[in-house]
Amino acid sequence: MIYVSRKEHFNAAHKLWNPHWSEEKNIEVFGPCANVNWHGHNFELIVTVKGQADPETGFVVDLKKLSSVVKTLVIDKVDHKNLNLDVDFMQGKMASCETLVSEFWKILYPAVKEITTQGELHKITLYETPRNFVEYFGE
Repeated sequence: MIYVSRKEHFNAAHKLWNPHWSEEKNIEVFGPCANVNWHGHNFELIVTVKGQADPETGFVVDLKKLSSVVKTLVIDKVDHKNLNLDVDFMQGKMASCETLVSEFWKILYPAVKEITTQGELHKITLYETPRNFVEYFGE
């Protein structure tokens, strides 16, 4: 099995807040991430496709096509946006990295199927900071 990855970058703001909790509990659980005026991150998104190389092209997936799909379907919707307010697929959801990466999967899984006959989406990794990241395998 061959694993091919593409890394993209975006900037976004969000707030972690549970509307069913008091302000005190939100601050206790989420700390500065519950800031009333939001906070931002420089996110790194890594999309990994697995499969066998096509005998004619040598590709598992054409990385130019993968980049285009990721940019069009995900990056263009979240870059320089407020994840809580501006992103349609995040409306009414907790704007955590865990939720965000699972929403990305729902969008990208069928799109990746469209651009490769040899592979499938294997993993999405989302770095919120250089030391904090989430990996999702679609499970």
